[in-house]
Amino acid sequence: EVQLVESGGGLVQAGGSLRLSCVASGFPFEVYDMSWVRQAPGKEPEWVSGITADGGTYFHAEAVKDRFNISRNNAKKMLFLEMNNLQPEDTAVYYCTIGGSSTWTGRGQGTHVTVSS
Repeated sequence: EVQLVESGGGLVQAGGSLRLSCVASGFPFEVYDMSWVRQAPGKEPEWVSGITADGGTYFHAEAVKDRFNISRNNAKKMLFLEMNNLQPEDTAVYYCTIGGSSTWTGRGQGTHVTVSS
C-alpha cells in the first residue's frame, strides 16, 4: 500500500520559513519523480515543486521560484520542501505526491501551512 506522510507545517509570520517533510512507503521511492502540491481553501490543487528520481533536477512553479527548495533522501525514502520568505498567499495544505508537474498522483493527509501577515 502506497503511503505518503507529510509533516512540518504550522503557523508562521510573513517572511518566515518552514521545512516540510514526507515519508514514503509501499512503492520504490527511488525510481519515481516526486512533487509537492498545495491546495488553498476553496481552490484547486496547485503543483508547487518537483524533483527527478535521482534528485539531480528540480523544478518550481513561478510563484515560489527563488523561495522554495525541494530535495530528497532516497536512502530514507523522504522528500523535503524548504520554504523561505513565506507569504500569506502560500497558506494552504501541502501534499507530497508521486510524479511531475502534470502527472502527479496520490497524496497523504497533507500538512497545513498558515502564513499570517
